Amino acid sequence: MHGATTCGTAAADIPIDGRRTDPVRRSADREAVEEYPTWRNIGLATMAAMLVVSLRRVGSHAFEARCQWPRFHPLNERNLAVSHHPLIMVESVRQVAAALAVHLPPSAGDLEPVSIRLGLSDGGPPLESGDATDVLLRIALGDVEVEVEDGRCVAYRLTADFLHAGERFAACAMRLAQPALHASEAPGTASLPGILHPSAAAVGAAAEPDVLLARAPQGRMAIAPRDLGHPVFLAGRPSCVPALAVLEAGRQAALLCCGRPASAIRGLSVDLHGAVPLSGAFVELSSSPLGPRFEVLTAGRVAATGGVGLLTT
Repeated sequence: MHGATTCGTAAADIPIDGRRTDPVRRSADREAVEEYPTWRNIGLATMAAMLVVSLRRVGSHAFEARCQWPRFHPLNERNLAVSHHPLIMVESVRQVAAALAVHLPPSAGDLEPVSIRLGLSDGGPPLESGDATDVLLRIALGDVEVEVEDGRCVAYRLTADFLHAGERFAACAMRLAQPALHASEAPGTASLPGILHPSAAAVGAAAEPDVLLARAPQGRMAIAPRDLGHPVFLAGRPSCVPALAVLEAGRQAALLCCGRPASAIRGLSVDLHGAVPLSGAFVELSSSPLGPRFEVLTAGRVAATGGVGLLTT
């Protein structure tokens, strides 16, 4: 990035199998006071959306966060034993990023996720049949980019290991930076004739309002949220689709086209290349040895790319 410099420890991308090649050593310094973020100071709309319970520093670039994932989170399906939605894991890291703002140089503007990698173990996330699942996140902060002129933070990366009852079950890498502010002009999907939403079950959603996709003419898949109150939009901007929602749209598209259940998901990734409008963006899938790949197209350009890892059959 022109005019910026990078400092801090390097945090490697986590591939879709969830392994990190550059682990951060934990420090013996545990004198830091545990912090208790509030839903207001990390920018949430309601207390019910809060997943992060506490945060503490355990090293110069290392932190631990305690999370509680409610069984009846809006993203979760309603089963006797609930397997938590993978987007709850990603949202937990985003909330940690917001809580870590006090440990970073002042930012040059609102920093949002622009690249996400999530990998799950073969066993998947823990099942919950009670009220909530207690999860520990071990977090490494790295690749902090600051402007040379004024020292303001313009980008950074978090990597997180997820542990439940002492067992590691997932890992996530997230890069945060200033997002593209404007989406290209594109025709609205609402004006297209014959648009048809798939069922919630077909895309691994908990309820019909959570469906983010629709079939447009010629069988194209469009991002057409049935309800902008969907949890993945809580962190977004009103005029654009945030990275978490693009990730969910890719997950839904892969499940719809592959005919696999939501429990088959073992990895998700997305990279934003520009702003994705709320209307007029299309998702195109292709195959790869690691699983389906997706592109989000708007006004003739690629606005985002990503992938979905599935259990082998």
